[in-house]
Amino acid sequence: MGTAWTPRSRFELNLTRTDSDNVQSEYHSGMTDFHVDGTRLWKTLHQLAEIGATEAGGVARVALTDADRAGRDQFVEWVTELECSVHIDRMGNLFARREGTDPNRDPVVIGSHLDSQPTGGKFDGAYGVMVGLEILRVLSDHGHLTAAPIEVVSWTNEEGARFPPAMLGSGVFGGEFSLEEGLGATAQDGTILVDELTRIGYSGSDPCGDRPVGHYLEPHIEQGPILEASATSVGIVTGVQGIRWYDVSIRGVESHAGTTPMDRRSDAMASAAQLITTVDRIAKSRPDGRSTVGVITSTPSSRNTVAGTVDLTIDLRHPDAEELSRMNDEIVEFANSLNPPASVNQIWYSPPVKFDADVVDAIRDSATHSGFESADIVSGAGHDAVYINRVAPTGMLFIPCEDG
Repeated sequence: MGTAWTPRSRFELNLTRTDSDNVQSEYHSGMTDFHVDGTRLWKTLHQLAEIGATEAGGVARVALTDADRAGRDQFVEWVTELECSVHIDRMGNLFARREGTDPNRDPVVIGSHLDSQPTGGKFDGAYGVMVGLEILRVLSDHGHLTAAPIEVVSWTNEEGARFPPAMLGSGVFGGEFSLEEGLGATAQDGTILVDELTRIGYSGSDPCGDRPVGHYLEPHIEQGPILEASATSVGIVTGVQGIRWYDVSIRGVESHAGTTPMDRRSDAMASAAQLITTVDRIAKSRPDGRSTVGVITSTPSSRNTVAGTVDLTIDLRHPDAEELSRMNDEIVEFANSLNPPASVNQIWYSPPVKFDADVVDAIRDSATHSGFESADIVSGAGHDAVYINRVAPTGMLFIPCEDG
């Protein structure tokens, strides 16, 4: 969270072409005099952030809660004022459509998500949707009709904080998950996603995944320190790191802390400590490696009892699939060598993604043409663009955000 980069920059993205072979050919024609109103965008972001605002300055709009509904309602109100049509599919993915002059062209889709983590930042996801809204406003201000229709989308349950896994709405749209898997996603309290969609009034009738997409663009905050540290205005996202998630279980033997000699213990916590440091070492041995142990629980959770059971999570990331596989193998081999051993169960794998080269080049060219410093960057976080990349030429751009 922090101060997002919202310049009064030229509105360079030409939306008259939908064929990827010619994505750059008319990139700077027709709309180079249009400018984003940075002050208006900044105000809109903060208006939205009032919904679910937290004392820490962030937001809590967890998917399909009342706060999420209020955020959706606000977005619908804003796009309706622009005379856009609103469409909702069966996963609750929300589309605002501005028609073009050529009904045969597939739409250019811009967006991200409006849901947040329980202690989320005000710009995460929301920035991409509000940029799309600002583009619609600019077009409306100038009375300009593009050849291709423009759609702004908010994907359902990107965060996965309440209904795992993450990026569920776009995942069903892109074919990673079935509709049944998506609608049946269950929260820790037993709440089912489809019931909450119905409760908040966003269970749509449109098929999920049948909607045509000519090109997809997702603006996003970087969620990291690289752009800010280098004073770079725009990150040209070439792809997304591969991600592997694991649940790890270690089963030892509970015993008394005072009466059990060290050489007679089967200490689950000691194995966990060794595994955690090894997971850290494996990632640090690679320049682009990332590893995180974010959750750890033990039983009986008594200060004078040797831990009998430890459960923990591992998050591994790397932009190269083969290198990520080697990281996996090293962790599994070490886990099996422990005493007591650790059972490592991979629960999710998102392969590394490369975005459409023509779209990436067009974003880079636009940044250069507009006079902004840019740099190629690989996203360390997963985004809805990962799954939309499977069904349409896709690109992302990052802006720096204070302290990541």
